[in-house]
Amino acid sequence: MRELLKHLPWVYLLLVNAFEFFAMYLDKKRAERKRWRVPEFDLLLIGLIGGGIGGLLAQQLFHHKTRKLRFYFFFIFGTLVAIAIICFSYKG
Repeated sequence: MRELLKHLPWVYLLLVNAFEFFAMYLDKKRAERKRWRVPEFDLLLIGLIGGGIGGLLAQQLFHHKTRKLRFYFFFIFGTLVAIAIICFSYKG
C-alpha cells in the first residue's frame, strides 16, 4: 500500500497538467470560432494547483494567453507547487 501511495503525487500532477493543457487547447479553439470560452479563473486556478507545466507548454504550442503576464506568473508558481509536491512526497 505504501508503494502505491508513493506514486499518488505523480498521478495527481500528470492528471492536473494534462487537464490544464487540454483546457488551454479547448479555449484556444473556441476563441478562434468565437464560441463560449473556458473562464480565465478556471485556467488560472488549475495552473496554480500544480498544472503550471501543462499551462506553460500549451501557451507556447498554441500561442494562447501569451500576452497576459498573470498567466505566466500563475503557471510558473504552479510549476513551483508541482516541484514542492514532488519534494515533499519523497520526504516520508
